[in-house]
Amino acid sequence: QVLLVESGGGLVQAGGSLRLSCIASRSIFSINTMGWYRQAPGKQRELVATITSGGSTNYAESMKGRCTISRDNAKNTVYLQMNSLKPEDTAVYYCNGVVSGLHYWGTGTLVTVSS
Repeated sequence: QVLLVESGGGLVQAGGSLRLSCIASRSIFSINTMGWYRQAPGKQRELVATITSGGSTNYAESMKGRCTISRDNAKNTVYLQMNSLKPEDTAVYYCNGVVSGLHYWGTGTLVTVSS
């Protein structure tokens, strides 16, 4: 089991940047895949980006070129750097970790992008 806690959300103007952090309650060294998802009001949760223990990354088409996911195993932390934010990026952003096939989720951090 792992507990995930997100931080770094907030209100930002369009074109601005935010860096989200997700700290885990245990070592993430052995967690193969960690990622960020988001859920906008009235919409389903969707993938933003994932990163494997080997550093391979995967991004949603809508976020390619605008965000970077990274992980610091020594700090048990996963980051999501988002740039050139748009109003449509407004959502609750959730950290995710997959352990033995089970998905663990944080409680989310709200990102609001004003136009």
